[in-house]
Amino acid sequence: MTTTRPFKLTISTWQRVLLLAALVLAGVAQPCRAQTYPSQNITVVVAFAAGGIADVVARFVGQKLSERLGQTVVIENRGGAGGNLAAKAVSSAPPDGHTLLATTSALAVNETASKNKGFSTDDLNPVALVAISPDVLAVHPSNPAKDLREFINTAKEKSFTYGSAGVGTGPHIGAEYFFREVAKAKAVHVPFTGGAPAVTAAVGNHVDAIVLTLPTVTPQINQGGLRGLGLASRSRNAAVPNVPTYEEMGFPNVYSGSWVGLFAPAKTPEAVVAKLNAEINEIMMGDEAQQKLKSIGFDPIIKTQREAATNFRNDVATWGKMTRAVGLAAE
Repeated sequence: MTTTRPFKLTISTWQRVLLLAALVLAGVAQPCRAQTYPSQNITVVVAFAAGGIADVVARFVGQKLSERLGQTVVIENRGGAGGNLAAKAVSSAPPDGHTLLATTSALAVNETASKNKGFSTDDLNPVALVAISPDVLAVHPSNPAKDLREFINTAKEKSFTYGSAGVGTGPHIGAEYFFREVAKAKAVHVPFTGGAPAVTAAVGNHVDAIVLTLPTVTPQINQGGLRGLGLASRSRNAAVPNVPTYEEMGFPNVYSGSWVGLFAPAKTPEAVVAKLNAEINEIMMGDEAQQKLKSIGFDPIIKTQREAATNFRNDVATWGKMTRAVGLAAE
């Protein structure tokens, strides 16, 4: 006599079924979220004051995103703590793609140079790196040095002052690394509360030099108020074609600058992040972006979200090494 046992699922089998169902539903939900996104206004929290490089790029991208997505993009400037206040706020915002962070390389720098931030870069997901610009070393036109090499040779004999947009910023760390580790020059840092005050001091000949991200200085270089001695980049920049690179002046492999990027809270759906990345890349490939950004010293960036994330992780590591080398790491 044969007996039949009723069909019985074990707990582990049920778990597998539920997991499979969850994966299927997730696969359906992701595209649906992308199709319905955005469902409300998008707020872009800019980590620095109005008029800075992050603000200029964010407003341009925000306007174009609004046109493409059919939703209002609100720009909110929330400066403070070297960009950390805005980054912390966005890292804890609802992860739905309606709150984004616009910031600079300062986010990568601060991972090593700043402590007690209240967040980690792991709490943010890179959506797109939008544009990049090198740092420039500029002096008053009356400075006797004809070029960067002569300026550094003089600096080896006596100390000089240079201004930047504050302690622990990318240009400050990049400059310290160049002066200490590469050029072996005697430099005294004079921190300012932003790029504009530093430029004003240099135009007034109150400091011997300034090191800032190029777009902050481009107008003064082109108008003759300052003279650019060197760009910390691999090639010359179209906005200031007469300013040579550090490498041309005999200092190879000196690269320092800042990008502007958009970030979302870490748990934002992948499909939403991918959609934003694709839209921003389309904007950056347009003639208007190419012309507008290049005219002030930026080079537009077109990268996939995965490429942007990889670049950002590498940037955190690179800035970490430089920050430690010049003794500015927060321990």
